[in-house]
Amino acid sequence: MWTDLNHQLSLEGSQDLKFPRSQLFGNFSIQVPGMQMGQPVLETGPAILLDGYSGPAYSDTYSSAGDSVYTYFSAVAGQDDEVDAEELQRCLTQSGINGTYSPFSLETCRIMIAMLDRDHTGKMGFNAFKELWAALNAWKENFMTVDQDGSGTVEHHELRQAIGLMGYRLSPQTLTTIVKRYSKNGRIFFDDYVACCVKLRALTDFFRKRDHLQQGSANFVYDDFLQGTMEI
Repeated sequence: MWTDLNHQLSLEGSQDLKFPRSQLFGNFSIQVPGMQMGQPVLETGPAILLDGYSGPAYSDTYSSAGDSVYTYFSAVAGQDDEVDAEELQRCLTQSGINGTYSPFSLETCRIMIAMLDRDHTGKMGFNAFKELWAALNAWKENFMTVDQDGSGTVEHHELRQAIGLMGYRLSPQTLTTIVKRYSKNGRIFFDDYVACCVKLRALTDFFRKRDHLQQGSANFVYDDFLQGTMEI
């Protein structure tokens, strides 16, 4: 995915990225062209979620009574009050959050969980679910805004507009790569659009945590790189 996003990778002591055994767990140095000094690529705006749920405040003593979001969640959650990918797919389908668009695929639900799986259980509790719910509504609103012809899909130029609304600054080459990855005959359906949004957010969050100076570069070991990218 990092290659797909046109990131430039270099491995210390290796020019061809063949990963010799002695350097297999060496340090990566990554530069992201779209990030300017002091201005990391972040999702911005009131509808975008990076550091938590921006909807109604839920405290630790939150009462679920009368909350339709909790009703959707609890209808499929197991005894541990968490949902796996299949349960999340069923929950989102039953809730109708996708509107007139096709239901989310199982693979998209898997990466939704991975995006917010902070305890690495492979499941999602209600706190993460309500954060996802708000993100999905924001992404859906953006999708509907740029789908000006009401076709239920977005084209290359519309995807560029949607990504811009989220605060990303991507090169034309990167946008072309994303379109090739997520489009069918040049058009991106809502499920694929959400999958793209999930990966952009998750990989940006992964990178931000390692870009300590917020200058668009980060150093981390090969194993960390694999763990962070393979789970999405």
